[in-house]
Amino acid sequence: MSKRVLETLFNSRARVRLLRFLFRNYPQSFSLKELVEKLQEDNKTLKKEVSKFMEIGLLKNGLARYGLNQEFQFIQELRDLILKYPPAEKEEITARLGKIGRVKLAVIAGAFLDRENPQNAPTDLFVVSDYLDRRKFSSFLKYLEAETGGEVRFVVMEKDE
Repeated sequence: MSKRVLETLFNSRARVRLLRFLFRNYPQSFSLKELVEKLQEDNKTLKKEVSKFMEIGLLKNGLARYGLNQEFQFIQELRDLILKYPPAEKEEITARLGKIGRVKLAVIAGAFLDRENPQNAPTDLFVVSDYLDRRKFSSFLKYLEAETGGEVRFVVMEKDE
């Protein structure tokens, strides 16, 4: 299967991230500011995507908060398609992990494994390393959260532990 199938089909990484985030966090609604922070996308891009989804009735708006409209004609089919694919590419995760320090072992589970019920599967990360750049690790966590559409629970241990 080719890399980034959904991004190619939907023509936008931001659009895929937005849909994945909203489906994984349904029935919650979010302000544009919260979406920008959680998805690590710029305000202008997300505002455009939200506007497009509002036009077709996929999103509903309540007090400047946006959430999925369960009455949308293709809501179930879209949910199945968006949540079927793994949230991030293995190669990209491996490359990013290699840049955060001397990682000896990394185990990621949750949203990557539970294909039957991905919106309820938390993402867990276990890292063993000799050295970890905290700033780069924080950036990696934000990337992973943006890709999975949910919070990442993590444990970091030194190799000696």
